[in-house]
Amino acid sequence: MTTAFPALGTTAELVVTDPARLEAAVAVLREELAAIDMACSRFRTDSEISLLHEAAGRQVRVGPLLAEALGVALRAARLTEGLVDPTVGAAVRALGYDRDFASVAADRNTAVSQLVVSEKQCSNAVSHSRPGACPAPGWHRILFDPARRLVVLPRDVHLDLGATAKALAADRAARRIHATVGCGALVNLGGDLRAAGPLPPGGWQIALGDDHAEAVSRPDATVALHRDGALATSGTTRRRWRHGGRTVHHIVDPRTGDVPEARWRTVTVAAKSTVDANTASTAAIVLGAGAPGWLERRRLPARLVGVDGDVVTTPGWPGEREAA
Repeated sequence: MTTAFPALGTTAELVVTDPARLEAAVAVLREELAAIDMACSRFRTDSEISLLHEAAGRQVRVGPLLAEALGVALRAARLTEGLVDPTVGAAVRALGYDRDFASVAADRNTAVSQLVVSEKQCSNAVSHSRPGACPAPGWHRILFDPARRLVVLPRDVHLDLGATAKALAADRAARRIHATVGCGALVNLGGDLRAAGPLPPGGWQIALGDDHAEAVSRPDATVALHRDGALATSGTTRRRWRHGGRTVHHIVDPRTGDVPEARWRTVTVAAKSTVDANTASTAAIVLGAGAPGWLERRRLPARLVGVDGDVVTTPGWPGEREAA
């Protein structure tokens, strides 16, 4: 039994193995999504992360969920050596992603004059960056004591937890749904998937495609998950808009503050958690041509689709059933 609804600027989909428990499972999912939105949304003035930005330069004790999300984001930055970095907030705003994506997409040719980013916010700009780009100040500049949940955010650092917070929500929701209602559950948040609990016969059948909203009806391929685990897809074909006379997207190279060189259209990674899968798939988009080797060295099964349609897989990737 399945249901879907808008959430976190994308589509939340839930599948359970026991239809009688769907209503209770949906209630759990909605609670988790509301909590992560209140903690981590940079588009809400009342979110905890917005209040943290207002208190920049001072020590702040954050709530348990934001502390968890921040810890996850800093871990992702450390493991990828900064390829996935939560301090890209100024960079994504400079590219026009300064409000909920539905609003960005509605204004597909945002005027540059409406999105001026101060020199202070871009004080870390380097000579090889595109003019106006804001390279990330660097995750190491955040002072964080996870045990006491204390954070000092420098005044010129702007956070964007988008690369990991949605994946964290998928992990948390799937685990909690299984623990609460007892049946198997598959949570899909815009391509970030997490399975927990008993499997349906034949495993979870996952449709892959450039657009998660159309993958079921028009899949490029289908794979099966035969155990608790996760898949995450990062791509450059869906969240795109026009800015400054060119097409840009939501994945930013923290080193330059600009969109990375186009090599992969989508990257899907299998891992034990959605956070790990999404961290790796995002890093792969940023890495470009070096991504397959990077993923293989970390023993991460992955499927990479090039901008020209070529498909590369790494060892351990599940067998696929091609679309008819």
